[in-house]
Amino acid sequence: MTYQHKAAARFNVTAWSEHLVVDIDGEGTESGDAYYPNRGITRAEVQYTYAGEIEGTSTLTYLIAYKADAAPILCFERFEGSIAGHEGTCVFQHTGSQDKSSVSAHLQVVPGMGTGGLETLRGEADVSIAGHSDDGYELALTYSLE
Repeated sequence: MTYQHKAAARFNVTAWSEHLVVDIDGEGTESGDAYYPNRGITRAEVQYTYAGEIEGTSTLTYLIAYKADAAPILCFERFEGSIAGHEGTCVFQHTGSQDKSSVSAHLQVVPGMGTGGLETLRGEADVSIAGHSDDGYELALTYSLE
């Protein structure tokens, strides 16, 4: 699908709480209160803030696989705020992969889950993160409001 508009923003992670779901081998790493299996699955409850043409906050739930190489991640994100001046809420679905130093994901608006000025939003974005950034991470959403 071809989208008519583009909105650029930066997002920051403001909260992250990750918990073990499955530990395949009983081997992993502890960091603070979190345990990261060498092979397994965790669930993370996360919050983002957005600034730029996308302005607002999000609550996310990730399912994260861990293994030696690129491991899959799945997520639903509920955004509340404005996109290019259109206020409301919407839901993004994330699919991607991660390893010890990077994350790559494709975000897609879930049709039928928007409210207000974002009720008819359709769109997608690709995110690539390599390492930690105190300045946040770039996101460019291509979208249309039908």
